[in-house]
Amino acid sequence: MRRLITIFLCASLAAGSAFAWNPAGDRIKTRWAAEVSPENAHPEYPRPQMVRADWMNLNGLWNYAITDVDADAFTGVGQILVPFCVESSLSGVGRTVSRSDALWYERSFTVPRSWRDKDKRVILHFGAVDWKAEVWVNGTKVGEHTGGYTPFSFDITPYLKKNGPETVRLKVTDATDNSYQPRGKQVSNPRGIWYTAVTGIWQTVWLEPVAESHIESYGVAYNHEGGTLGVAAKVEGMKAGDQIMVELLDGGVGYNPETPSADVLFREVTERRFVSFALDNPRMWSPDDPYLYGLKISLLRKGKVIDCVNGYTSVRTIEVRTDPGQNRNRNHYKRMVLNGSNLFQFGPLDQGWWPDGLYTAPTDAALRFDIERTKAWGFNMIRKHIKVEPARWYYWCDVFGMMVWQDMPCIADHDKNVARDERVKKNSANTWAMDSYIGGTDAEIPREWKENYYKEWGEIMASLRNFQCIVMWVPFNEAWGQFDTEEVVKFTRERDDSRLVNEASGGNFHFCGDVLDVHHYPCPAMNAFESKFCNVLGEYGGIGFPVEGHLWSPDGNWGYFKQKTSGKEVLDQYEDFAEMLKVFIGTGCSAAVYTQTTDVEIEVNGLMTYDRFVKVDEERLREINRSVIASMEE
Repeated sequence: MRRLITIFLCASLAAGSAFAWNPAGDRIKTRWAAEVSPENAHPEYPRPQMVRADWMNLNGLWNYAITDVDADAFTGVGQILVPFCVESSLSGVGRTVSRSDALWYERSFTVPRSWRDKDKRVILHFGAVDWKAEVWVNGTKVGEHTGGYTPFSFDITPYLKKNGPETVRLKVTDATDNSYQPRGKQVSNPRGIWYTAVTGIWQTVWLEPVAESHIESYGVAYNHEGGTLGVAAKVEGMKAGDQIMVELLDGGVGYNPETPSADVLFREVTERRFVSFALDNPRMWSPDDPYLYGLKISLLRKGKVIDCVNGYTSVRTIEVRTDPGQNRNRNHYKRMVLNGSNLFQFGPLDQGWWPDGLYTAPTDAALRFDIERTKAWGFNMIRKHIKVEPARWYYWCDVFGMMVWQDMPCIADHDKNVARDERVKKNSANTWAMDSYIGGTDAEIPREWKENYYKEWGEIMASLRNFQCIVMWVPFNEAWGQFDTEEVVKFTRERDDSRLVNEASGGNFHFCGDVLDVHHYPCPAMNAFESKFCNVLGEYGGIGFPVEGHLWSPDGNWGYFKQKTSGKEVLDQYEDFAEMLKVFIGTGCSAAVYTQTTDVEIEVNGLMTYDRFVKVDEERLREINRSVIASMEE
């Protein structure tokens, strides 16, 4: 196998060694930034739906270097705090990486003696690395991964030494908006609604020991018509005679799989990899009652547990139905139905960016905070806008009862005024027919681009499928890189038919998804409407209010609307928009997304500032939002 040469100016430093780490730069930071240190960088178990007791967190200080993209050797220039991307303040580096660069990482670790049993395997996990990651252990390449939003892992057992510290190294390359990769709001030249690029490790890196035969993953599906909950386990190395034991536990609101319930509701032991439980009277998950069931899956050999994971699940249904209306003269609109009842879905556009960590929240408490505030403001849904979050974000949405519309990060945009590879511009060009059914075109993107899109979108859906808070997949936004729409919708449905599909939020429309989604700024408007579909307003608002002392760039701020000078002015305008929205609800609008949760960089359209200072009266905001949701129920 290929060997890697590493050169350091001084002796290689293990993570956690003496180093004067400090946040880089002097831009604004959240209050949680002060809690971050090399010793406590995201110490939480990163995978709440597959918890094992034994694991090792590799977050902390790693050696790093930036070289030419073709380099096979590197010289360490300093240390970087993982899991914060190299461009961020909390990384301690704050440097940009171009498509002609490579970003290198290295750190040492020691495998506990108890992990070296001959029947155990050591798995190296990466929560997410943007974009291409090549990985070496003790100088031998163990594999590579492309895609900036999904977890990946390697069995590194064959590459470990008999004694002494082990070394892991990464080479990361990332072309951002100068290639075909999904990148969302990242651009090489930040401006307006486009933000600083993210390169490298941006989620937790960790190790865990597993049995040679072990549970690799599982899937959960609720069949409402049959009244059953099915659990399918994927097992590595299952042998003849082995059994799977699945236990459904009495959980609760706020259930923590790291402290599993002892109350077993159902238990089944089988030699099959699939188990189905009959649920006669399930407690349905909803924003008003986010009940979670505990889930425990064990692999048995001759009656002995050789592997076990703890997780959780919930039970809910989501579909589109025709509203029967109150009388014969009323239009029969298509409505989104949660657990058999009409529910107006109302929430903010959530970009998921942080002034100190960019893609990565400074702490788990910060990650949780945005969802808590959104819930406290009276919303019942979040549109996660062209970004994918760490697993713990979706766990908190499950806990707090926040429905999620999950976007696919876009592969292109329509910005013609940016220096970008001409080949990329040409291959992603198409026409966006805003507010119209006519004139929109799909991009004629190359086959390589399509194959990568399908690969990454499929991996994203697979990694998030068990989080029942997600009620809708959104493969395209505003025709940015939109291609082969019917085929993409078909691909999405084939991989998950338990959620709705929003084929193209804001257009172009091909009438192959479950909803027709229009965007209109600043005020709400339904300029395109089709009675055969469920009609939603996927974006509106953007009321700007720059708050002095909380600005990313005090000299330049951008918004969709004439900027306000106080939180009261923001809510006065917001309430006017809410009254307009109620009219549209009465004439067929089934959901709305307000732009947006927070300011992001120079964009000042948030209900909070970029550093999470709430701009408005929260109680008044809650009352307005609850009245909007209730207007469908009346």
